[in-house]
Amino acid sequence: MAASAQYQDPPRNPDPNTPVAIPPDALAQPQPAVQPPPAENWDHPWRFEKVTDDDDWTRHFRLGALVGMNISANFNVKNPITFSGKGAAQGNYDDGYLHPSADGQHTTDWGYNDPGQYSAAQQTLTMHQATSFAANGGTSSESGDTAFVGFDMAYGGNLWHWGSAKIGWDLGFGLLPISIKDKLSLTGDVKQNFYSFDTSDFQNSHVNFPTAPHQGGPDGTGGLPSTPVSTGTDTVPDQSLTGTRTLDVTLYTVRLGPSMYWDLNEHFGLSAGVGPAVGIVSGNLHYDETINTTRYKGQVDATDMVYGGYVNASLMYHLVENGDLYLGVQYMSLGNANISGGGRSAELDLHGQVYISAGINWPF
Repeated sequence: MAASAQYQDPPRNPDPNTPVAIPPDALAQPQPAVQPPPAENWDHPWRFEKVTDDDDWTRHFRLGALVGMNISANFNVKNPITFSGKGAAQGNYDDGYLHPSADGQHTTDWGYNDPGQYSAAQQTLTMHQATSFAANGGTSSESGDTAFVGFDMAYGGNLWHWGSAKIGWDLGFGLLPISIKDKLSLTGDVKQNFYSFDTSDFQNSHVNFPTAPHQGGPDGTGGLPSTPVSTGTDTVPDQSLTGTRTLDVTLYTVRLGPSMYWDLNEHFGLSAGVGPAVGIVSGNLHYDETINTTRYKGQVDATDMVYGGYVNASLMYHLVENGDLYLGVQYMSLGNANISGGGRSAELDLHGQVYISAGINWPF
């Protein structure tokens, strides 16, 4: 039969004023102090965090149309203006022609424009070819202040998270055709070469000299010697030069700099960038000028490089998961590009370009 457990009261202290002994194992153990979390686990809303391979949408590519504004050109004349000529060696002159024959003797392939070129007394027909024009002041003018259409594209990526923003880089390229026309009207002195041909064969044969304007051909009658009897240079003062000059170039720009992006809400995002830029201006300066009734046309080809910087901002509309529509504005300052030759000069002012762009952005 199992014995039942008996309850026993704990020993009582007969003297309540006597201290009670407490066993060593019953002493209170010190509690460990609460340790703060490691510094790297603290919540810093503006702490930089490196973008990892697991992050989404770390790259982007943009392509769109571009409108460039606040671009002008300054046209100058640096005396003297020179002319390439009509080709005197081939018998082409400002006021006529006389194409040498195959045997180098006489030719019927000639013509002239003005009655004053023929002198019956001296028995000569004189052709002229202008070589230069020295203007009497008023040699500079400015044109432009219109909009030009081109295209723009950019590629970039994110490197760090900074709070709700993403910091990265942006590489952009722009192409902008530019055409600026300027009208000119100048007064000055014309320097010209003259070539006098003997016409005595007409008088000796009692044949009337053809009146101006005359245009003969290689199979015509009434020949003139192919070689002039005299040549020289003279200056005609107070002549009028009118016409147009057209700067027709393409501006290529490359920019590279840091960028920042924010998602404003579910539908909209904002990006901004700033950095250096370089531009290449390549094209020509056309001229179409008239002195009295003689017309001169030609062009000067050149390429120039300019440097500067840019700042831009773009608003993104999230159209689909990996496709945005964007509207951007950019300010770019690149300095002046110059195209000149033959006394003609055009300086393209690129100090304060303003660009408006719109297109498609692909994040990936």
